[in-house]
Amino acid sequence: MSLETVAEDIRDEARARAEEILAAGEESADEIIEEAKTEAEEIREKRLAEADRQIEQEREQELSSAKLEAKQERLEARRELLQSVKDALKAQIAAIDGEQRKELTAALLSAAAEEFDDDGTVTVYGRAEDRALIEELLSDYAKFEFGGEYDCLGGVVVESEESRVRVKNTFDSILDEVWEAKLREISTRLFDQ
Repeated sequence: MSLETVAEDIRDEARARAEEILAAGEESADEIIEEAKTEAEEIREKRLAEADRQIEQEREQELSSAKLEAKQERLEARRELLQSVKDALKAQIAAIDGEQRKELTAALLSAAAEEFDDDGTVTVYGRAEDRALIEELLSDYAKFEFGGEYDCLGGVVVESEESRVRVKNTFDSILDEVWEAKLREISTRLFDQ
């Protein structure tokens, strides 16, 4: 065998070996590319699912927030309406005059007077505009005297230093009691139609 033949055989073997290595490399590269594509697709699907989940969560939060805001606005509107109804009632009560005011004030003074013994001076306060009326009514009560103005819609506040008792029988206090007792019924009539 000649040197050239040996060299040719070695070159053929080297080429064959290079082709095997190249084929194996290409096969390995194809596998790596396929794995990378598969992994990239899995990552993409996972990210899309996370994005969808986040979008849904944010949508739910926005919806919940909007519902809460709407509920708060409804409650505020109801509070304002209830306050305007109460203010209108106060205006009507303040406007009571004549014989009706006299009868109501007399009844409140009489109820308050029952709380006091006969052993001391009792002071009665009332609305400035009702002073003459209250002084007229006090003429029926011994040891009762007008003590001055009290900021209210009408009625009386009666107190005695000796017995340390104070009775607040004002139109305002009665309105507040009735309002609290009937608030549910008032709300039902106004809002549940």
